[in-house]
Amino acid sequence: MKQSSVHYKKEQIVNDVMIYAVISLSAIGVAAAVILFFVAQKFKVIEDPRIDTVQEALPSANCGGCGYAGCRAFAEAIVKAGSLEGLNCPVGGNAVMSDVAKIMGLEVEEKEPMIAVLRCNGSRENAPQKVKYEGAATCAFAHGLYSGESACPYGCLGLGDCVVSCDFDALYMDEITGLPVVIADKCVACGACVKACPRNIFELRPKGKKDRRIHVACINKEKGAPAKKNCDVACIGCGKCVKVCPFDAITLVNNLAYIDFEKCKLCRKCVEECPTNAIHEINFPPRKPKPEIKAGASEKPSPAPEPKEMPIATEIKANN
Repeated sequence: MKQSSVHYKKEQIVNDVMIYAVISLSAIGVAAAVILFFVAQKFKVIEDPRIDTVQEALPSANCGGCGYAGCRAFAEAIVKAGSLEGLNCPVGGNAVMSDVAKIMGLEVEEKEPMIAVLRCNGSRENAPQKVKYEGAATCAFAHGLYSGESACPYGCLGLGDCVVSCDFDALYMDEITGLPVVIADKCVACGACVKACPRNIFELRPKGKKDRRIHVACINKEKGAPAKKNCDVACIGCGKCVKVCPFDAITLVNNLAYIDFEKCKLCRKCVEECPTNAIHEINFPPRKPKPEIKAGASEKPSPAPEPKEMPIATEIKANN
């Protein structure tokens, strides 16, 4: 009887301990819940309902082209700023920003559509291969190892980091030239290719009226001889384009010409003047050929009326 009584008391003690433990833990849990509730009420942040409305108006691309992590962060920035100054969604364009402006009760200035431009024409023909690269097939990796297969330290490496970075299938690698090609109808100017290229070859520029634009397809800052040695169409820093431009739209810094798209009036005088064809004109009509002066003929204009010249198709320079 004694043993059974002792055993019963031990069981009773164990049961009591378990009950007290459960009660204690429950009390702690309830107390913690009450404390957390009051803390949450004290420090809660009331979110502006316009954030959800603005986010719904955005294209949900989450590409980062606006400068923010995603469309939600962009919507929060717009509502917090209470203004659209300096804020733009390149994917949605003017139509989306107009809808956002209506939601916010603001006015928005229309912005000119932009497009990614490749500032390099170092194709396999223009910049012949000098070495063979065997390594990780990424431009970021190759950039840290060598100058490139053409030995141009500024040229396109042709391994397609820009193509991989594009979420809109607006880029592809041309098998003939070895250079990336921008598909104008798909490019939304999100800037992903600009960030992905380790050599900063891409630039966002206005599409221009009738999709016409002029730019220097080279970023080589070497002097003329070394630049020309590695690429036949490199900018040699001669400065002829600077002198011929009537709008002061071209500057020459570190042996490299650059065309300011805000000043450029698309007169194309620089294109004709460039001795290496480093300046590209995109989507312009063919030029009319200049009249040839026959040997022995006088250079003075003839008093007789000249016949109208028939336009002859010439090759339009394209951005490779």
